[in-house]
Amino acid sequence: MAKTTPTDSEVNETSKLDAPIEHVASEVKSKTVTKTSTAKSTTIAETPKNDLTKAGISQEVIDELSREINNMLAFAVYNGTIINTEVNALIQNSNVDDLINAHNLLCKNIAPATPKSIEYTKKLHTKGQGKTFFSQLPLVRNLIILALFFLIIFIFTGQTEAVNNDSLDLGMMSNHGSSLLLNLGYLASVSGLGVLFSILKRVSGSVINGTLVPEETMEYAAQIVLGIIAGLLMSEVIVFYTKDAESINLFNKSVLALIGGFSSEAIFSILQGLIDRIKAIFITSKS
Repeated sequence: MAKTTPTDSEVNETSKLDAPIEHVASEVKSKTVTKTSTAKSTTIAETPKNDLTKAGISQEVIDELSREINNMLAFAVYNGTIINTEVNALIQNSNVDDLINAHNLLCKNIAPATPKSIEYTKKLHTKGQGKTFFSQLPLVRNLIILALFFLIIFIFTGQTEAVNNDSLDLGMMSNHGSSLLLNLGYLASVSGLGVLFSILKRVSGSVINGTLVPEETMEYAAQIVLGIIAGLLMSEVIVFYTKDAESINLFNKSVLALIGGFSSEAIFSILQGLIDRIKAIFITSKS
């Protein structure tokens, strides 16, 4: 038989088939390593940025520092407050440490005002442009309305025949019905006027000094309730008899209710002190 000579194309195909398996595996491995190294390099390149964001001071905090510094500077200039001249150099550097130091210096300069109270006052002024004074300060408006409400109750109950020296002398234990309600309403209104007299004085000082904060709304609401309770306790429970029960009159009970409302915090401190002493006695006896 005649021998057939393989063509060039057949030789090339045969050489490809006879190529070592290790060569193909090395190519696959090199591609895999390249992809893996690329993924690792991408991860390594992104990790420091994420770590810096988590570990360092965020840009929001830096922006908040700058905004509060500007607000405090504007407040100090507007109110004629003396500013430490070191603040200027610290602000120009724009370093985080310098911003914190400038913030601390300005907080000392504007005291007793705080960045929070300045921001709250600024918001009230911005929202209240073109409005009346009572619309700009809802807290003051509500306190004045409540004071007028207690004043109306005080006048109404004081003009009724059920509220007099004899009915107040009876107290809660001996008085009943509508007479008791009118007498308690009278004492509660006196207590409310006392606590509002104290609160309005403090609020006016806070507005002048720029120390008003939104949390004071809840605080004053609680103080009004505590003042009424303290006034009723002073006039009905903690009664100071000079000689006997017959010596109590309208003036004495009204004064006690007024003092209880005005100094509700003092009454609470006195009662808390008594409770602490009683607890100390029992704890000492047990030990």
